[in-house]
Amino acid sequence: MSERRPLLRRVFPSPALSITVVAFWMVMSSSFDLGQLVLGLLLGVVIPLFAARLDREFARLGTLRPVPKLIAVVLWDILVSNLRVAAQVLGPERKLKPGFIWVPLDIANIHGIAALTSFITLTPGTVSAALSEDRRHLLVHVLHLEDANALINEIKSRYEAPLMEIFP
Repeated sequence: MSERRPLLRRVFPSPALSITVVAFWMVMSSSFDLGQLVLGLLLGVVIPLFAARLDREFARLGTLRPVPKLIAVVLWDILVSNLRVAAQVLGPERKLKPGFIWVPLDIANIHGIAALTSFITLTPGTVSAALSEDRRHLLVHVLHLEDANALINEIKSRYEAPLMEIFP
């Protein structure tokens, strides 16, 4: 026979989330009256109950050693891409070669994939467009695509490789 969780734990699966919901509700309502407190408490009970039913994938962290270099790389790429995109946009439109590429992913951790898609989208000239259902390919739109393989290799070496160390 399976052991049942205590009633308090079933009603409040995540006390920290309940407290956070109540606190945010009170701050967002900008009115500290009894009605808002009761509504906040109700939300603090109901929202964690629904959230507990979601299939969550928790972050697994590896080493954080690549983080400083990765941040520097992303910031540098954002700066350089801003200049490149400005020149492309101010130049003749006919010279632009927009396109889509599918980037094969070696990283399997969804949190690492989310970080990768964010870095790509933060870098001007590229936008993460879709993730395949099996999480093995990422569709990226590129403002000016000259060499698809070179761009794929750049994304994999500059972003995906360090993210695989952070999110194994």
